[in-house]
Amino acid sequence: MRGGFVIESSNETTPLVIIDDLTIGYDSNKPLVSIDKFTVNPGEVIVLTGESGIGKTTLLKTIAGLIKPISGKVLAPDKRGELGYIPQNLGLVRHATVMHNVMLGANAGHNKLWPKFFTFTLSFCLLFSFSLIGYGFVTWNSILLYLSPIIAAILFLILAFSFSLFSPPIAKDSALAAINSLGISSYKFKIVRQLSGGERRRVATARTLSQKPRLILADEFLSELDEKTKEKVQSEVLNYITNNNSSIIIVEHDLIRAKEMSDRLFMISDGKLKEHLTEEKSFSSVANEEEEE
Repeated sequence: MRGGFVIESSNETTPLVIIDDLTIGYDSNKPLVSIDKFTVNPGEVIVLTGESGIGKTTLLKTIAGLIKPISGKVLAPDKRGELGYIPQNLGLVRHATVMHNVMLGANAGHNKLWPKFFTFTLSFCLLFSFSLIGYGFVTWNSILLYLSPIIAAILFLILAFSFSLFSPPIAKDSALAAINSLGISSYKFKIVRQLSGGERRRVATARTLSQKPRLILADEFLSELDEKTKEKVQSEVLNYITNNNSSIIIVEHDLIRAKEMSDRLFMISDGKLKEHLTEEKSFSSVANEEEEE
């Protein structure tokens, strides 16, 4: 299990994640995973592993509140900025710079005015569109075909300038610290769509770290990285967890790396979440034991 990282004791004993009698999936007639009891404590590194398509990503999305459970209860940090999510598809703004993308996370975690400003900006663009339609200047089709890109560009420009006008110093410092720690400072002003897959993964990770969340959900955040970069990114993320007494739930297919990172390692098999009890066991040995039963 996790070596080289010591989890210091904390006065905070309340679990960051509490799951009780949970069933998840996209169809109530075909549930993917059922979990009786599951908790994640502050400072813990939990790794989920197993075959593709068995519900690991669905579980992360359910904890994040992106998918409603079929039944049961999930309690997780729900205050703004307390939960950070690194999805498989990364969710980056492709036409924005690295710095702008990371600042989105930093502002989410450190800027109390940011949600109000973002909502105001989006509302202004929508109201502008509705006004044009209401006065007969344009139709819905022209909005969708011609004005949508213009409105998106205006929104992006407003957001870009807002980083210097409305972002508190702590947000900028947090963004720069995350960028530097993950070794992407040399291209912080490059457009994201110009980056490689591995570089984008580091940007998504930096965005989440700059947010300073209490809980991180990371879906294969080390994929597309070379071995040396994997070690660096893994080290920075686990150091963040240790130093901030936060927690992380990671989806990882590499069983060796999963064991190395985790405080507790779980497999999803036959629709159940099962703790991987010993380091000597592998997927095949667990499968053989289940067949014998």
